[in-house]
Amino acid sequence: MNIKPFAVEEWMNAYEDGARYNIAETCVDSVSLDELFSLAGEDKQAFLERFCARRLTYGDIVGSEALREGVCGLYKSLKPDEVIPTHGAAGANYHVFCSLISPGDGVVSIMPAYQQLYSIPEAIGADVRLMHLRQENGYLPDLAELKSLVDENTKLICVNNPNNPTGALMSGALLRQIVEIAKSVDAYVLCDEVYRNLTQVDGWCESIVDLYDKGISVSSMSKVFSLAGLRMGWIATHDKQALRAFLSHRDYNLISCGMFDDAVSALALRHADALLRRNRTIVRENLAILDAWIADTPHFYYTKPQAGTTALVYYDFDVPSYEFCKRLYDETGAFVTPGDCFEQPRSMRIGYACDEKTLEDGLAALARFAETLG
Repeated sequence: MNIKPFAVEEWMNAYEDGARYNIAETCVDSVSLDELFSLAGEDKQAFLERFCARRLTYGDIVGSEALREGVCGLYKSLKPDEVIPTHGAAGANYHVFCSLISPGDGVVSIMPAYQQLYSIPEAIGADVRLMHLRQENGYLPDLAELKSLVDENTKLICVNNPNNPTGALMSGALLRQIVEIAKSVDAYVLCDEVYRNLTQVDGWCESIVDLYDKGISVSSMSKVFSLAGLRMGWIATHDKQALRAFLSHRDYNLISCGMFDDAVSALALRHADALLRRNRTIVRENLAILDAWIADTPHFYYTKPQAGTTALVYYDFDVPSYEFCKRLYDETGAFVTPGDCFEQPRSMRIGYACDEKTLEDGLAALARFAETLG
């Protein structure tokens, strides 16, 4: 299968480890196991002794009951047998496409978004139609455009809520309207929800699974729970036909997730509220820092994110984004992601959920670099 190079991941792979100020990172400031046990109020030694006594078999093939029950706690209507554990959300998205999509199937996806949502179905041979999110609409889907893109051949509509890279957040009302359009052609809706619940205001953040029987939610322990090193994600849906397809394909490419990843994820999900309190505080306080910087720094502008960990920041210099970001990196050590990775020229994606000092120092370096450009 020929597939386009993954622009964001290739950029991150090339430069992330050498960054002095990594403000490209999209996970909320990662936690150690020590920090996790402290936040959870659990006995680390007792947990490790229990785990170390277990034989390292394949473990629970479909995921432990504790893990799947923990995932269900993030939704209103989900049952444990409707959860398919995967190797991260990246593995979940790939699994959905390879399980449901065949050459010639119609897929509607948004742009900008995580590249998996359009490049994988394109590589499979699907008829991919792109719905462009516009800044003047707050990067929210245009329902009239979506209606014009779907037809009787549409198998899947792909959205990302909250959106990466813009931080736009679709309301429950908007998601319900998308569901009605999907129902009109009997299409699935895949919603990449890896940033769900990282909102700037309190309140329930709707999931596509709770709104539509053919809704498919993908998420993970990485962004929201600061545990990317576990490589634990999941697919969630009520649709029995889709679940059968996912389980069938899983036998070929996954079999089971790691026992340790499962056990630590289950523990973290038992204490999801504590992790969410920590991480919402980080994203809210740090977005205030970024917002003040945008207001005080010439040449940069954006639409303020409503959720998630990323912002799409534009600049008014006549410099391509790859050149801008590479020179910034080479001259200051500040690391951001070129907007052209998302086909958004003269812009950059900034991840603002790192530790506060890294964010402040990275933004200061960016401001100094901008001064050298005039």
